[in-house]
Amino acid sequence: MHFNETLKNIKTYEAGKPIELVVREFGIDPKNIVKLASNENPYGVSTKVQEAVASRVHEMYMYPDDSMHELKERLGKHFDVDSKNIIIGSGSDQVIEFAIHAKANKDNAILINSVTFAMYEIYAKQVGTKIIRTSSREHNLDEFYELYQKEHPALIFLCTPNNPTGDAIDKSALMHFLDKIDSDTLVVVDGAYMEYAAYKNASKHVTPKELLQKYDNVLYLGTFSKAYGLGGMRVGYGIASRKIIQALYKLRPPFNVTTLSLTAAQAALEDQEFVQSSIEKNFQQMRRYEEFAAKKCIEIIPSYTNFVTFLLKNNNSSTDVSHNLLKKGIIVRDLSSYNLNAIRITVGTPKQNDRLFEELDKLI
Repeated sequence: MHFNETLKNIKTYEAGKPIELVVREFGIDPKNIVKLASNENPYGVSTKVQEAVASRVHEMYMYPDDSMHELKERLGKHFDVDSKNIIIGSGSDQVIEFAIHAKANKDNAILINSVTFAMYEIYAKQVGTKIIRTSSREHNLDEFYELYQKEHPALIFLCTPNNPTGDAIDKSALMHFLDKIDSDTLVVVDGAYMEYAAYKNASKHVTPKELLQKYDNVLYLGTFSKAYGLGGMRVGYGIASRKIIQALYKLRPPFNVTTLSLTAAQAALEDQEFVQSSIEKNFQQMRRYEEFAAKKCIEIIPSYTNFVTFLLKNNNSSTDVSHNLLKKGIIVRDLSSYNLNAIRITVGTPKQNDRLFEELDKLI
């Protein structure tokens, strides 16, 4: 059977290994597995969310409200923007897909960082567009602008804070960059981890309202999968000018977010105390990672997220370290597929981090 030629050069996205797979491969009791690979909130989900979802379980047989009015209204209130400037996706990666299908084609290009979220490239290859990468590991906006002037891409993706490295762009530098981009180039500011950056350093915090008030060509992305603890519910959103949102809506399938997912997201927005508590605990525990890295002489990228990236020396292979941790029931993310000898580790609970440091100390 023949398939579209574009599929030949597309690699399947590698998600963090699920607990179930580790149980099958290594015969480890699920209770003894520590999953620190997918940047989920290790503190779970707000009790208010659990109660809200439980109250609507009996409605699973019905399609959701396809207008998603309630969630868009609450997001609009939270960010002080009009709900008409919001689109909801099954995870923010679905909104990324909409953006690429709306603007990219075989006759133009997208511009992305050398190391960044893999789905930008995967979606771009699906439509046959050219992919331009910077050479810098972390976002260098001067290099971005040079490539923008040379290549004239249809889309630019700025992931801040960046996945999988954890670095973030200064807001002033971001705004200065956006000031120089023409109105027909769509710039996507992926803020999946922005809640963490906002807590750690105000200079890295950019809001959708600030972007919306100044730029008609910028799409801000956010998600409920990280700080809100709803990775399993798959809810993300895009905020942009109405012209952009209307274009993206033409690509949105009906009922793309479930009733229970919408309910969970609505309740999660109302419990900011849980979100802030989770973020505070995250950075308290991150100090332990920084201390461990200093003790072992490991380079660590300053992180504005809920994960850390350890850059390993040549005598430690990230693939070997990741696999040996896996055999002990500890799941981390090997970044060798990004051409980095590095591991990305979600900052866990104190107990989870105790296990990790104990085993990692033996390996490095």
